[in-house]
Amino acid sequence: MDTGEQLMVPVDVLGQGNEGALWKFLLSGAMAGAVSRTGTAPLDRARVYMQVYSSKANFMNLLTGLRSLVQEGGVRSLWRGNGINVLKIAPEYAIKFSVLEQCKNFFCGVHGSPPFQERLLAGSLAVAISQTLINPMEVLKTRLTLRHTGQYKGLLDCARQILEQDGTRALYRGYLPNMLGIIPYACTDLAVYELLQYLWQKLGRDMKDPTGVVSLSSVTLSTTCGQMASYPLTLVRTRMQAQDTVEGSNPTMLGVFRGILSQQGCPGLYRGMTPTLLKVLPAGGISYLVYEAMKKTLGVQALNR
Repeated sequence: MDTGEQLMVPVDVLGQGNEGALWKFLLSGAMAGAVSRTGTAPLDRARVYMQVYSSKANFMNLLTGLRSLVQEGGVRSLWRGNGINVLKIAPEYAIKFSVLEQCKNFFCGVHGSPPFQERLLAGSLAVAISQTLINPMEVLKTRLTLRHTGQYKGLLDCARQILEQDGTRALYRGYLPNMLGIIPYACTDLAVYELLQYLWQKLGRDMKDPTGVVSLSSVTLSTTCGQMASYPLTLVRTRMQAQDTVEGSNPTMLGVFRGILSQQGCPGLYRGMTPTLLKVLPAGGISYLVYEAMKKTLGVQALNR
């Protein structure tokens, strides 16, 4: 299930009998991610814009943020940065699934159903490695999302300007908070998901063949809690990736944290949370429907998360 954030990879996808169908799951996931991210791109751009530009002195809510974006570049500008966001889905999914398969074999052994801590470790390593390799594209996505009309001619021009002005290290802006954010996200996401599965079973649901409502609600709630737990680090990452453009500085993670807390207090660490939460349900719903449709089209069996 993809909502445009770091998500744990479903260990069950790599269960026995599905190894040969890995490419079908990759294609299904990539298509689901592309459609869901495109459908919720305006909310994602509003989130990034609010994370970087909203403050006590320049407070903006979701409506004022969207209005500012439309006034600056028209309705089409709400999809700025979506191209590379979709472009990075395929390698991101491929890396996550490939690394997870190796981690699952190494850590989980022959367990039919890996215990919580092994799922957490395997999933976290898969996300960490994929994010390490994808981070430059994440920086490009942030810069393209925040760009003014005419600032960049395209993806290659954006990459060229970043390298000329800031050097190669700029492509790894926000890497540290990105890595640190995996732990609270993964722990909260998996813990809430396991709890929901337990509660569904207590209510008499058959979890071997869960209904769409059960699966979607479990994923949506666990993802929402995971995003809330790691959101301050996500905000700091975005600020660091955009800071060179905004203020011409070379910020550190602690420096950005101190700046936010001194200027805006603790609420400042949750700027842009509204579009993030509003995005979860439609993105999850779109992703779920497209993913299931693609699996049915490609002839692969339905699996739990």
